[in-house]
Amino acid sequence: MKKSYEIDMCSGTLLGKILMFTLPLMLSGILQLLFNAADIIVVGRFTGSTALAAVGSTSALINLLINVFLGLSVGVNVLVGTYYGGQQSKDVNETIHTAIATSLISGLFLIILGLCAARPLLHLMGTPDDVLDQAVLYMRIYFLGMPALMTYNFGSAILRSVGDTRRPLYFLFAAGVVNVCLNLVFVIGFGMGVDGVGWATVLSEHISAILVIKSLSEAPGPLRLSLRKLHIHKQKLVRIVKIGLPAGMQGAIFSISNVLIQSSVNSFGSIAMAGNTASSNIEGFVYTAMNSVYQTNLSFTSQNLGGKKYSRINRILYICLGVVTLVGIILGLGAVLGGNYLLRIYSSDTEVIHYGMLRLTIICGTYFLCGIMDCMVGSLRGLGYSIIPMFVSLTGACGIRVLWVFTVFAAHRSLDVLYLSYPVSWSITALAHMVTFRKIRRKLPKKDAVPLEK
Repeated sequence: MKKSYEIDMCSGTLLGKILMFTLPLMLSGILQLLFNAADIIVVGRFTGSTALAAVGSTSALINLLINVFLGLSVGVNVLVGTYYGGQQSKDVNETIHTAIATSLISGLFLIILGLCAARPLLHLMGTPDDVLDQAVLYMRIYFLGMPALMTYNFGSAILRSVGDTRRPLYFLFAAGVVNVCLNLVFVIGFGMGVDGVGWATVLSEHISAILVIKSLSEAPGPLRLSLRKLHIHKQKLVRIVKIGLPAGMQGAIFSISNVLIQSSVNSFGSIAMAGNTASSNIEGFVYTAMNSVYQTNLSFTSQNLGGKKYSRINRILYICLGVVTLVGIILGLGAVLGGNYLLRIYSSDTEVIHYGMLRLTIICGTYFLCGIMDCMVGSLRGLGYSIIPMFVSLTGACGIRVLWVFTVFAAHRSLDVLYLSYPVSWSITALAHMVTFRKIRRKLPKKDAVPLEK
């Protein structure tokens, strides 16, 4: 008998279950962003635009360094979901223990990488001298929380794979309250700057990690985690890496293109950087809402593949494409229309708001294209194909952005021209993924291998 927090993805109507899965996931992502928003709002309001630029300038670089490892959690999601849908209990349990062990090892490695690489990489990005020292400090503190961040993300991937999107939401809410309170105490109460918001983030991440480990330790049957039995099962790790590494590499190389764009933004000075930071933070809420549909598609597709319910795969994709387009248009246009008011939350500087609106109008106005692109990738990865969408994305999205910076932007050096590289790359890559999915889908049966449950 399934627990109430699980969702049966392999039978019954799809739209209601997809929405039931997506909404808590969407709220979880929004809470995660509120961590960062709290950092940026507090530091921008109480420390100044230089500190705001310092925190914001690290985002692309942090994503670059951690995305390879976070990508492995995609492999965990697909593998657990496939085994769970196929009722392979032993494989589910071995995958869970391998995943948590891998998350801890990855986190320890990232601490070393972040501490050593922060200054040289930020310097290489052209971070202005008046921002550099604070950016290095924030980034080094942030990376001390990597084991907790990895553990939470891998643990949440396990819970999502069986339809549990509610408890990760509860855990993030608890951690978010702590994060906001600590931001106010450290920055306003103790007079700290970027170091204060950094430590607040690290401490709150440990709370969400502890809660997700506790939930897995108390889970029934094959989902139960025993810390004394943590072990890397080679065969499971290989499969996790086979699916997750291309996803992580794709994320990392996307981050390289974003680092290149951030470097180009840096050349316009710290005020433009601050506006870019505030706008990026607002965009993050729209992207996170759309990305929750991608993760829903991934989980539903992998479970139905494992359960050999092939007839549901196309329907899952069509519903998710409709949902993600609607979410992207409504939230994207909402962000543009309310941009002036939203940006004032981050800074009262009129120049910062001007630069923020410039980016917000171009990116959020077309953000639904990014949602469509990611949703197609969710179907492909859910079917167990990760290398092909990686190459399509790298060629389509990253390649076009890099080419754009060195050609179109080089000829017309303005921020609006720079930001146009995003919708152009999303459109072309989405179309390429659609062609890829059609070819791969033809290799699978159209009918279910077992009768549909009534």
